[in-house]
Amino acid sequence: IAVHLDKDEAGRQKLRDIGAEAYQGFELDLESRKDWEKNVDEWTKLAKQTIEPKTYPWVGAANVKYPLLSTAAMQFAARAYPSLVPSNGKIVHAKALGKDPDGAKTEIAEAVSTYMSVQLMQDMYGWEEDMDKLLIMLPILGTMFKKTYWDSLNETNCSHLVMPKNLVVNHWARNLCDAERISEIIEMSPRKLKERQQSGLWLDLDLGRAPQPLLNVVGPSVVDETTPYTFIEQHTFLDLDDDGYKEPYIVTFHKESKKVVRIVARFDETTIKQGADGKIHKIDPIQYYTKFGFIPNPDGSFYDLGFGVLLGPINESVNTLINQLIDSGTLNNLQSEIGRAHV
Repeated sequence: IAVHLDKDEAGRQKLRDIGAEAYQGFELDLESRKDWEKNVDEWTKLAKQTIEPKTYPWVGAANVKYPLLSTAAMQFAARAYPSLVPSNGKIVHAKALGKDPDGAKTEIAEAVSTYMSVQLMQDMYGWEEDMDKLLIMLPILGTMFKKTYWDSLNETNCSHLVMPKNLVVNHWARNLCDAERISEIIEMSPRKLKERQQSGLWLDLDLGRAPQPLLNVVGPSVVDETTPYTFIEQHTFLDLDDDGYKEPYIVTFHKESKKVVRIVARFDETTIKQGADGKIHKIDPIQYYTKFGFIPNPDGSFYDLGFGVLLGPINESVNTLINQLIDSGTLNNLQSEIGRAHV
């Protein structure tokens, strides 16, 4: 759709307005979850056992990190993984509904189950690895996402892991289906960007040189020709036909310049609901994301809770007690050394 709008000045102005509106919505949703992001950073540090410089009670004091949170996450993953990804490879189980006197439905269900299981394990690159990562991270962060879609560039079905910090939803949205905006932060190298421009999937716009990303916890220390661009793929609603009703679309724009590079519909003829008179009553969006939650948040917000909030304070207490014991032993030994030296 962006290609058709880019043909004249009026269309290009429309694209600029869409990009500015999409960016504003992204910033509002990002602001709504800023407290949650701070907590996620703390939980991640605990799970990684990040050692930070310590100067109290003195420089070089004990700084032991007990792996309580990490151990709990690994124990959960060890139990959940065999249930979701069994060793026999039968991941998908289709079920025959209704009467099946001759067993024809059951036979079809078994064929579908086998075919889809093979697709997941063999045809979808990285699916099993992503599930392993998901089950380790889920109990720590509380929320993870999978994105399932048809990759037009590589012409294959994809289902890959999306980190919760990279999928921005308003903190008070009820669920993915009711969210007005779902914004995925995508970092893309100049080479991959060029592939999408050459294939006609994205508009061939001058985006300048990619700046150093600011949203990632870990980013490149030096900006060079391989530094990725940051794009926002926003699943939103637009009224492109000016009929007073917003239809579901996907808008992809460059974060820094707010230039729109792609607009595609996220609906088809099967999601359009019409009445007996032929009038359109509503259009349901196609959902690309699947949310995996650990413990529902008691305040009713979108992002769920994990072991980070449950075991985080206990983990900090254990760290403090261990370090105090070590420091007290160090002080006791040093006093004996000082006393003997004085005598």
